[in-house]
Amino acid sequence: MTAIIETGGKQYRVSEGDIIFVEKLDAEEGSAVNFDKVLAVFNDDSATFGKPLVEGASVSGTVVKNGKGKKVMIFKMNSKKGYRRRQGHRQPYTKVQINSVTA
Repeated sequence: MTAIIETGGKQYRVSEGDIIFVEKLDAEEGSAVNFDKVLAVFNDDSATFGKPLVEGASVSGTVVKNGKGKKVMIFKMNSKKGYRRRQGHRQPYTKVQINSVTA
């Protein structure tokens, strides 16, 4: 069974056993998370689409790790003005393992 969930303003296609990287959640390592915003559920031969969410569907998972992504460099410059600014950013994420998809 496969589902499309929404979290952190993004949509993910998940099934049991998948590991996904989502925007940071307020959950500690080893704790359980439940995704209630399920947009679609796919079985072997049928598909159920929500308007906008599928009634009674949920996806549960376990938080594997909280961390930060690779550094992205931001460089601003105005030519001929002597203005240069360099800044780095590391986006926080949560690594989640999907345990079950229920519909």
